[in-house]
Amino acid sequence: MKIGVIGGGQLGRMLALAGTPLGMNFAFLDPAPDACAAALGEHLLADYGDQEHLRLLANDVDLVTFEFESVPAETVAFLSQFVPVYPSAEALRIARDRWFEKSMFKDLGIPTPAFADIQSQADLDAAVASIGLPAVLKTRTLGYDGKGQKVLRTPEDVSDTFAELGSVPCLLEGFVPFTGEVSLITVRARDGETRFYPLVHNTHDSGILRLSIASTDHPLQALAEDYAGRVLKQLDYVGVLAFEFFEVDGGLKANEIAPRVHNSGHWTTEGAECSQFENHLRAVAGLPLGSTAKVGESAMLNFIGEVPAVDQVIAVEDCHLHHYGKAFKAGRKVGHATVRSKDRATLDRQVKRVEALIKN
Repeated sequence: MKIGVIGGGQLGRMLALAGTPLGMNFAFLDPAPDACAAALGEHLLADYGDQEHLRLLANDVDLVTFEFESVPAETVAFLSQFVPVYPSAEALRIARDRWFEKSMFKDLGIPTPAFADIQSQADLDAAVASIGLPAVLKTRTLGYDGKGQKVLRTPEDVSDTFAELGSVPCLLEGFVPFTGEVSLITVRARDGETRFYPLVHNTHDSGILRLSIASTDHPLQALAEDYAGRVLKQLDYVGVLAFEFFEVDGGLKANEIAPRVHNSGHWTTEGAECSQFENHLRAVAGLPLGSTAKVGESAMLNFIGEVPAVDQVIAVEDCHLHHYGKAFKAGRKVGHATVRSKDRATLDRQVKRVEALIKN
């Protein structure tokens, strides 16, 4: 089976690493000449809206998926005329737009922070008066890793902020006094079978994920699965979907979904019976889903800007290095490490050893 992937970054690369043992081949469509996934398959060098190259891709593969939500939903809709594409264009359309996403949560009875659609500075002023400060203004599409957003703490922060973010449609969200950030990695097959990985505790710095630790018997696991299940059913979703939550007052409030394999699920490669990457491919290819059970205690640490010396990373007991083959650049995810242990105390010591190697 040959899989087409829209996007050729590290997520596409890790999909190919998971699919190759299953006898799958890959082709990536990406406008970057140095797309890091290209080493693991064919590389169609083209923009995501290039219909000529999209047709070439569709004619050469059995099905198509995508590795990130910056892909236009129109691209997926166009491809769907010629070849199966999972997840669907409708799922992508909703997941990539924060207003559509939050509105869906509200319709499904899933708690969220207060939010408002912002189309102008006047809209922003009115929303701030209603929701209050602090709050965060985010572009409705394309923002990630802290980009495309601004925290508003004082009235002075509000002035001219709509223009500062490019005068594009935005979403204002009220702050919530959360006690933790968690994410749930889910996978849904073509026939509707659904499986869930354990909730993951996440630590961010400047909007970028730094550390994820898979939980054991999290008290909110069932609630997270309930909320995620509503979304998966609503979207008739196929593939892996990540759902990020805030822990608030003993419950959960929805932050956002990602219609793809997710950074906070990287631990599953060594820490679960079947990784998120393999399970995504199983789902979209119509194959039986794999077990999402944990294998011991697991954590993932991102390497931002540069990867520490390889010999030092792999010297840490049961530490697994994933180098993306990308040029080092400040603020860029260029690799990660997963660590695994039989008990949490040992895992915490391993995490600290890896953290000591990270310069930024």
